[in-house]
Amino acid sequence: MITVVGTGTGVPVPENVLAGAGLVVGGRRHLEAVRLPEAAERIVLGPLAPALDAVERYLDKDTRVVVLASGDPGFFGIVRALAERFGAGRLDVRPGVSSVATAFARLGLPWDDAVVVSAHGRDLRTAVNACRAHPKVAVLTGPGAGPAELGAAVPGDRVLVVASALGDPERERVERVTPAEAAVRDWGTAVSVVLCLDEARALGAVRTVAGGPDRPARWALDEAEFAHRDSMITKFEVRALALARLGPRLGDLVWDVGAGSGSVAVECARLGAAAVAVEKTSDGVERVRANAAAHGVDVRVVHGQAPDALSGLDDPDAVFIGGGGRELPAIVAACARRARRTVVIAMAALDRVPAAREALTGAGFSCDGVLLQSSRLAPLPGDVTRLAATNPVFLLWGVRPQARTEGVAL
Repeated sequence: MITVVGTGTGVPVPENVLAGAGLVVGGRRHLEAVRLPEAAERIVLGPLAPALDAVERYLDKDTRVVVLASGDPGFFGIVRALAERFGAGRLDVRPGVSSVATAFARLGLPWDDAVVVSAHGRDLRTAVNACRAHPKVAVLTGPGAGPAELGAAVPGDRVLVVASALGDPERERVERVTPAEAAVRDWGTAVSVVLCLDEARALGAVRTVAGGPDRPARWALDEAEFAHRDSMITKFEVRALALARLGPRLGDLVWDVGAGSGSVAVECARLGAAAVAVEKTSDGVERVRANAAAHGVDVRVVHGQAPDALSGLDDPDAVFIGGGGRELPAIVAACARRARRTVVIAMAALDRVPAAREALTGAGFSCDGVLLQSSRLAPLPGDVTRLAATNPVFLLWGVRPQARTEGVAL
């Protein structure tokens, strides 16, 4: 058996766990904090593969192995690698308290509704987009993905709680800072977790299911659930297919260009993505903000005309374009140059389809589309029903071949 013990957040390792071990593996600070059996070999964790090879050699000798890990080793920890290599049945896991649980405990906050993202050895943008989209996020940090990097990228209205050396009575620090303050500090290497909080919404409602934000029970909401002007809104039939092609998810950044009511941006945010709505009219900007607030999501609204208004934004994973007029080809080209995965365009004017398609294929996207023409049930006098046709809309989408993948760990 391999005994995996969680430590490092104030919970000592019982001496009887180490008794009789032939090999003890762990971080240097974990090994220095325990008294090892005289006959036991110790391996300081660095690269994982040599340590796993050593564990296998000792298991072949029918010798007991102990692995010391931080906090709860089944929570973004070494249990995954050990189970994949040796099988879960050979593991005796003794979890400690995770750094995330400890950090929230220091603040007196519940965390059953928190989003937890690991930036250790992964692309930082996934954590940043989670922080943009959600009011309560815990980020496990790593080299190049610490408080300074997060502070430089997350919204300025957030509060960062930087928790380092948790469980160490002499070195533990829990500091509350603004993103701007975090961005200019040298935080060293001891940081274990950063909490990113929108304090106005961080407590939220009591949830019955743990494990992150509530998932919407439905999407492609009826137009009546959004404030809009003169029916200038993406109809729910079109929105349903657009959302299917956009594929918004936690860790993604989605642009809604020519947002109008912002219905697409709001729906993407409800599905977990960070959303940016670009709208040229002042009344449209206020309408998007009102719709985001009504649905309890955070949508960044940019007041400006595309494509110029796109220049200061971070590159998106997916883009929805719902307007543009004569500028549509230039807008599509600008979005296609920067989109990492998908661009979806809704057009009422069929004449604009060829230019939009050419802009997508010219940027290396594979392209497809469909004309959507639906009829809805409508009442007639005499308690009878007719079919009322909606305006046809052409939906065009481009997908970047061999899209770059993210190390999303939730």
